[in-house]
Order: sequence, then C-alpha cells, then structure tokens
Amino acid sequence: MSYLHLFMIEFLIFVVAFLAFSVSAVAGGGAGLVLMPVLGMVLPGATVPAALSIGTTTNTIARIFTFYKYIRLDVTLRFIPFALPAVWLGAWLLTYINPLYLELFMGLFLVGNLGLIFKKKGEATSQKTLNKNYLFLIGASAGLVSGLTGAVGLLFNKFYLQLGLTKEEIIATRACNEILLHLIKLVLYTAFGLMTFNAISYGLLIAVAGVFATYMAKFIVNKIDEGTFRKVAYGAMVVSGCTMLSGAAYRISDSNNLGMSFTLASGELETQLQWRQGFINMEFEYDDGFEFEHNVAFQDLPKEIQSKTTQITKGASKVKYEEVFGIGKHYFEVYLTRGGKLYKFDI
Repeated sequence: MSYLHLFMIEFLIFVVAFLAFSVSAVAGGGAGLVLMPVLGMVLPGATVPAALSIGTTTNTIARIFTFYKYIRLDVTLRFIPFALPAVWLGAWLLTYINPLYLELFMGLFLVGNLGLIFKKKGEATSQKTLNKNYLFLIGASAGLVSGLTGAVGLLFNKFYLQLGLTKEEIIATRACNEILLHLIKLVLYTAFGLMTFNAISYGLLIAVAGVFATYMAKFIVNKIDEGTFRKVAYGAMVVSGCTMLSGAAYRISDSNNLGMSFTLASGELETQLQWRQGFINMEFEYDDGFEFEHNVAFQDLPKEIQSKTTQITKGASKVKYEEVFGIGKHYFEVYLTRGGKLYKFDI
C-alpha cells in the first residue's frame, strides 16, 4: 500500500469520524454505530471494538467537560451498577463469537424506528415516560452489547428520550453513564489481546476527530428545540441502522462466500445459492412449479433410496445426489456421469 493510499484512507476515516461525532452530539449518540462498518474495512472484526473504544472514550470525556452542568446523577446511579459487570461479559464473549451477526440484528432494531421520524413534534415529545426502575435492566443490556461491539449509544437512544430528559441532559448523562464502560473496555480489550498497533493508531485518529466535533456541536445543540432534537435522534437511529445492515451484510456475505446464480435450461429456471462450501438450489419448472433442492451425501440417503441408487450408479465416474421438495411432493435426484455423458434419474 502506497503512502498516498494510506493517507487517503486515514483522511477519509478522520472526516467520517468528525461528521459522525458532530451528528452524534445533536442526535444524542450513534457515532460508534456509523464508524463500525468503516473501521471494519481496514481492521479485523475482533479489533474494531477496541479501536472504536479509544475514540469514543476520548469523545465521551470531552462531552462530560462540555455539558457537565446537565448530568442527571439519579439516572447514572441506577444505570452503572449492572452495566459494569455486563461489559466484562461482553468483552469476554468477543474472543469467542463473531459480532457481525449481532450488528445485523442491531441494524434491524434501529431501522424499526423509522415510523417515529414522521410523528409530529408534539407527539414525539409526549411519549409515555419510562419508569426509572427499568434502568437496571437497560444498564445491563447496554454493558453487554457495548462490550461486544464497542458502540451502543443509539441502540438505547429511545430509552433516554422516554426518561423525560432535556437534550442537554441526554448528552451529559449518557456520557457520564458510558465513561466507566469505555475505560473498562479499554482495559479488557488490552487484556484479551485485541489492542493491536493498528487498532490503537486508528483509535487515536478518530479520538482527535471526536474532540474537535464535540466542541463544535455545543453551539449547534443550543440552537435547536427539543422536538427537532428528538426527530434528529430517531433519524440518526434509522440511518445508523441502514449503515450497520449494509456493512454487516456485506462482510457476512464476503466471509461466508455467499453467492447466487441463475440458469435457464430445458424449461427450468434454476437459482443456486451458495453459503460457505454448501449450495442450495431453487428450481422453477413450467409444468411442475417451484421446487427446493439441496445436495446430500450418499450416507444421508434413506436406506431404500441407497439400495436403488447403488444399482443405477454402477460404473459411473461421478455421482451427485439431491433431495427435492415441492408442493405435495418429496423425492431424490441422482446425477451421474458415464461414458462422458451426464444422466439424471428421479427416485
């Protein structure tokens, strides 16, 4: 990789981080969810949360200093006790599971808030107030997801909005709730060997962008009303959800060799879906309709089918077995090559 190419990548990440943290302050969170797929393009999946935590920790400290007068300690004291042990569990699980699938479900959850954007400002600000006793459960959930992904802000944005807090209180209290989580994650990621040189480098890059963005966003927050703040918050949730969905889907597809092909031959339209090393086929025959089929091994065939295919495949140089399901039918197909010719048998 040339120095110019490397500089362009770092510049792009800095700009995205600056814009993400700027919008995050106005929207009440979400920079981490936007940056996850971007960092996923240059870092291994398991080290993305580590790099992200460096940047979000620095940004969170900057927010505390900027909005410290608005911190609601009554919320923080209910949130933190269960969040702290849960973040350890999430960071530990990260060494065993792939967070990509969690990102996919988080993206779906965030996109599900699309309808709230179109509510009138009066309706958006008059939602049912959330009981503070639920903060223990929310704190535990936030800690677990934060440990797994390194970003959790917008996922729980709706709960903050339902606590009846002002826009400044949401920004300040969220920062106070999350600072200990971020610091603990930095220690845990280091202990679990996830804090690599590249993770630290990109983490520091987005940290600098986050500090600049926080001080600029202070002036923006003061100029918008509560209704607009809530609409922006829900909009950021949906945009972040779309970003997460597209990023996670692409990486899942790429890492699992996902592919799809279409073939039209002999009156049949066949769709083949590949997942890792396996294949799933869907056929449409003009006479028989849709059929779903997948490859099976000889030893997985029923005993009576095995005995029939043994006679058919004698002398074949290559044999493939497929199990076929259709509307009101279930059978097996045998493809074999004999004498340079391909034969097909339905059993």
